[in-house]
Amino acid sequence: MTITPLDAHRQANATSPDLAAVLETIAERGVEFVYFQAVTITGRVVGKVAPAKHFERLAVRGVQQHQTAVANLQGTREGVLLAGGVNAPEYTAIPDLETFAVLPWDTSFARVFCRLYEPDHLAERAGAEFACDSRGLLRRLHAGFTDRTGLELRTGCEPEMTWQGEGLEAQFRPGSSPAYHIEHLERNRPIVKKVVEYAQALGLDMIEGDYEDEFQVELNFMYDRADLTADRLTTYRQICKQVARELGIQASFMPKPATGMMGNGCHHNFSLWRDGVNVLAEPGVTELHLSELGQHALGGLLAHSAGAMLINGSTVNSYKRYWDAGQFAPSRINWGLDNKTCTVRLSAVGRLEYKLPDAAVNPYLSHAVILAACEDGMKNEIDPGAPTQGSSYDAPVDTRFPALPLTLGEAIEAFRADEVLTQALGPDLSSLLIDFHADEWARFCGYVTDWEREMYWSDAP
Repeated sequence: MTITPLDAHRQANATSPDLAAVLETIAERGVEFVYFQAVTITGRVVGKVAPAKHFERLAVRGVQQHQTAVANLQGTREGVLLAGGVNAPEYTAIPDLETFAVLPWDTSFARVFCRLYEPDHLAERAGAEFACDSRGLLRRLHAGFTDRTGLELRTGCEPEMTWQGEGLEAQFRPGSSPAYHIEHLERNRPIVKKVVEYAQALGLDMIEGDYEDEFQVELNFMYDRADLTADRLTTYRQICKQVARELGIQASFMPKPATGMMGNGCHHNFSLWRDGVNVLAEPGVTELHLSELGQHALGGLLAHSAGAMLINGSTVNSYKRYWDAGQFAPSRINWGLDNKTCTVRLSAVGRLEYKLPDAAVNPYLSHAVILAACEDGMKNEIDPGAPTQGSSYDAPVDTRFPALPLTLGEAIEAFRADEVLTQALGPDLSSLLIDFHADEWARFCGYVTDWEREMYWSDAP
């Protein structure tokens, strides 16, 4: 009898010591309800809530959801539900027991992340991994990457975001910036204190943060294995929404909140490790540099950055951020030594900062494309070229790499043309991403904006 991936996950949970530990925690902490969480292609958290007394059964059996939930139950302009339509089957969500955590703002509730599988009653693909599960995909890609290369991807994210509410307006000298101003951190002290408190309770090792611009705060947590970082970023976003509810303010990860405001990025700082050693650096070399392997990984990342833009800038709004030259968002594909204007910055010995991902990014997909791009670079020894000197906004375009897409429409075509990335994500997920974002782009192109009314309403004769 063939053991399917769904069977294997169920059996692992049934015999795992983590299950006993979770049940003990439920009893000791008085947990009454558990969220069974999955993540959609846009990074939205979906799932079901169940009484905690049923956790032992559901930890093995799983919970069911209609497969179109993975695309936010989004319908096209023609009214067709993406990800299979109304006749699509359900997926089975099985919890990863090690992710179980009690919510610090209400200890009667807990949450657990799930991976998704085809249901076991199908005639074909019964019990297979659900191809459009971005969280499960990252785990599989990372495991395969490690098997082939012996390397582990470790990352840390910089989640910039916007907080708006009474008393949070910045006050600063015209022509200057409130960035790094402790007075403005003090204005946001209730936010900082509560976010850090909840984050630490949920296992995030909070390390530092600052006031970036008006209404913009960045709070960072310690780097780790890529799949753990992706889970923690998702958790961090949920924490911020909860803090906003408690304080009666608004929290947003919109990439470009308003014209003239700094965009919200989510820079991914990454390194590659083998046997506890960062292979992007070389032993005994202290100046800013990249190992040969690191240069090839970087070359692959640059070569596939155009195709990856559908992931890193996944909304119409994302591209407003890249148009504002001088606001530290990249506008072309290049790299530099501690150069904040580049797509990739070698920010320290053995650490690369990838600046294309924005605050709305699905972190499972962004890490997946980093893995695929870097592996292709190492496999084919792709040369990243010389580092950019000075401002990349004024530097010549490096024609060895595709141009950076500057609209969602351009990003869709760049992703469609990138066989390395589409093969890594698989045909089902790649097609769903194209269909989802093509519909969004078409909706935007057909929408009359306030800018158009202002420009053209009284323009003629």
